[in-house]
Amino acid sequence: MSSVQQNKEEGRYIYAVIGAEGREFDSKHLTGFTSPAIGGRGDEVHAISYQDIAAIISVSPVIKYPISRENTMAHQKVLEELMKDFTVLPVRFSTVASSKDGVCAAERIREEVLKARYEELKALLTKMNNKIELGLKAFWTDMKVIFQEIVDENSQIKKLRQKLALEPITQPFGGKATLGEMVKNALERKKAKEEKDILDVLKKTCVDWCSNKIVGDNMITNSAFLVEKSRMEEFDRLVDKLATTYNEKIKFKYVGPVPPINFVELVIVLEGGE
Repeated sequence: MSSVQQNKEEGRYIYAVIGAEGREFDSKHLTGFTSPAIGGRGDEVHAISYQDIAAIISVSPVIKYPISRENTMAHQKVLEELMKDFTVLPVRFSTVASSKDGVCAAERIREEVLKARYEELKALLTKMNNKIELGLKAFWTDMKVIFQEIVDENSQIKKLRQKLALEPITQPFGGKATLGEMVKNALERKKAKEEKDILDVLKKTCVDWCSNKIVGDNMITNSAFLVEKSRMEEFDRLVDKLATTYNEKIKFKYVGPVPPINFVELVIVLEGGE
């Protein structure tokens, strides 16, 4: 039996907090969302409000959702729909509020999050207003070319490589280990320089940026940029210019606009009683 079936208590899954100035509310609920709720049960995504802010929620079992593609995509789709019309403050994935001491989950969200943290949330909404997140990954397309450049650019590596090529294969492994470490360090320096050159072009058009985890020898950067909506086309042109400048040496993967999850992620804890 699944964890959903085992736990019959119904809470509220929280996707985001939005600015809701000038929006009409029906019985304190903002309706009209089309994205399906997380969990695959057909629950409706809706909003509960306090003054001019709202939390986007859906009915949910009180469980911890596994980080699966289905679950993360459901969470992301709601955020993407919201950002078309609202300033969005994403809430950490798998945040579920439960009832406590006779107070239902929805009312706890209104009182303990929207009302209690109103000034904090309004400040964040102001900070994120009219801004979107854009992501850029860059990859070297041919590592043989890159490793040859490293040899050509570093005389010590070149000399040691030539020396080892003349030695019999029965020689101790120490020299090869040293060469490997030298190449590894040179690769990291080269990667850092290439990343700096790319970021220097883009950072002048963004409000903020951050670097995420880099995976593999060929990935140069995995960065996210917080950009004013009015400068998005300018940012697009700079990415196109980078692609032309580096031609086929570097491949760029450009994504967005997406909700600003790399720049704001609300942590909300509304667990139940014992």
